[in-house]
Amino acid sequence: MRLLAIDASNQAMSVAVLENQKIIGEITTNTKGNHSQRLMPAIAKLMAEVGWKPANLDRITVAQGPGSYTGLRIGVTIAKTLAWTLGKEITGVSSLAVLAGNCEESSNYLVPLFDARRGNIYTGLYKWESGKLIQVEPDTHVSAETWASHLKNLSGTIELIGEDRVLHQQMFEQQLGDRVVAAALKNHLPKASVLGLLGLLEEPVDVHTILPHYLKLAEAEENWRKEHPDQLEESYVEKI
Repeated sequence: MRLLAIDASNQAMSVAVLENQKIIGEITTNTKGNHSQRLMPAIAKLMAEVGWKPANLDRITVAQGPGSYTGLRIGVTIAKTLAWTLGKEITGVSSLAVLAGNCEESSNYLVPLFDARRGNIYTGLYKWESGKLIQVEPDTHVSAETWASHLKNLSGTIELIGEDRVLHQQMFEQQLGDRVVAAALKNHLPKASVLGLLGLLEEPVDVHTILPHYLKLAEAEENWRKEHPDQLEESYVEKI
């Protein structure tokens, strides 16, 4: 199976191509920029470098979030468009799982996180067991203080993953002391190659129904909902 993996869910942008479980090529950048202008050229460049044509692909895998609202929309929309126009399979993977997937050799509880402002984080709880990444608890939007307090119920070492950990590590250390460690520096950036490997394990979904997982509404939408309670939809997920 030939797979294209796309992660534009946060500042770092990463694309990779895999053939079965072999990583053929990968481009990852970690600069502030407009993913809408950079993502498709990165995909085209990578495909050209490895000598693949779009028709050669069998599956598209995309990081579904949480993360940047704009980045998620761009990444998921491009992945859906490619899958639909090419008639290929599509799968989605949690952006937090991609970070946890970097730490395959770790025996610790893995806590990937992205900053969500005002002391809040997007986070989850994962663990590697017998060569498989296990989601111990669902991804969530929560205050760093509340999450650190919640993790006190676990026995064992808590490993923080993600560049935004530096914004909240002190809070975790206050709650958990020396039970908190940071992942190796090389593991804090999401990698599309890891996304692709995880995406190989997922069952394909309907290209029309795959959506970003925001976990939290944008502030403007939250304000709108407060002002228009009579117009609320049942679902909080924005359809694209």
